[in-house]
Amino acid sequence: MKLRRDIFSFRNRVVVIIVGVVLGGISLLYTNNMAQQLKEKEQHDVALWAHAMERVNREVLSGKLQVQDPLVEDLISNNNNIPFIITNQNLEVVNYSHLIPEEIIDHPDKLRRQIEKFTEENTPRTVRFWWRPDNNYYHIIFYGKSALLKSLYYFPYIQLLVIAAFITLGFIAFRSSKHDEQNRVWIGLAKETAHQLGTPTSSLLGWIEYLRAQNVDQTAVDEMQKDLAHLMKIVDRFSKIGSETPLTPANINEVVGESVMYFRKRIPRNVTLEYNGLAIAPVQANINSALFEWVVENLMKNSLDALQGHGTIDVKISSDDRNVMIDVRDTGKGIPKSNWKRIFEPGFTTKTRGWGLGLSLSRRIVEEYHQGKIFVVDSEIGKGTTIRVLLKRTFAG
Repeated sequence: MKLRRDIFSFRNRVVVIIVGVVLGGISLLYTNNMAQQLKEKEQHDVALWAHAMERVNREVLSGKLQVQDPLVEDLISNNNNIPFIITNQNLEVVNYSHLIPEEIIDHPDKLRRQIEKFTEENTPRTVRFWWRPDNNYYHIIFYGKSALLKSLYYFPYIQLLVIAAFITLGFIAFRSSKHDEQNRVWIGLAKETAHQLGTPTSSLLGWIEYLRAQNVDQTAVDEMQKDLAHLMKIVDRFSKIGSETPLTPANINEVVGESVMYFRKRIPRNVTLEYNGLAIAPVQANINSALFEWVVENLMKNSLDALQGHGTIDVKISSDDRNVMIDVRDTGKGIPKSNWKRIFEPGFTTKTRGWGLGLSLSRRIVEEYHQGKIFVVDSEIGKGTTIRVLLKRTFAG
């Protein structure tokens, strides 16, 4: 069922992408077509303007035009949306549009570049004065694109950027809501697990008290008591997931040491667990002890799985003026460098059994609850791995 949902989800995403591309392509083609039509209209307007200029000059020079023709005057004077420069045959400016800054007209190099730009945009129009005695005299109209035409050319790209931005924001919002929903499910599951474990742990406490009153090996009962205490810690950890978790100053040596001591008695004989924390000066950090012990146990369990029954786990505490470092090193099979970050992703695992949640949960506890860092310091195939937890150090007041 999950596979089918994933397939449908993938198909839906593909359909949305295809529809978006098609709509974007249609918009681009339609707007480009409109821009081409507007360009042709502007070229036609300039051609009419050139003809009007020829007619006015011809009739003025011949004495036929005593009163300006309103239509011709309108064609000449109202062409104010297209930038242009008019020169004579020697490229000396005789007129120019108010859209052209004077600094361009007054600067020969800038003027030449502007004329070249207009020539690339539109073919210049020539206004000939063939009726003059010097029939080689003529004007050249260099003109460019109007602001409206430029806007039409750029509009599809702006539109596509806006659509892409909306799609991206929608995708982020969807991912965020889905992530929040998954978080609520996991938090609810964790709290329900803690609630369900409450009854059997209470019952086990009663059975241990009963066994203490019987003629049985009390050493075994003590170990059962330790396991039950550890189980109650696990119940407490599950109950804290999703809740506001207070952090208090704690001796990191002791907190890590308790996990190491418990773990040491429950590992295979061919595995050695070393710890330096009890032999160095105490270091302190703000932590939630119950959750932080969970991190240490997850790291040691991960190392134990990597050892496959024999080898060494070395838990080492060190510090500087600002930070406390807890390193868990093993002599196991190692991790490829391409997976150094992936091992902290939910669901990632190289084991045939397991959900791939231990290290991802550890990262969440360290980074979100304790504002620390957890990362692979070093790993080499066949030689082992070192994972470090970094916390901000505090000092006793």
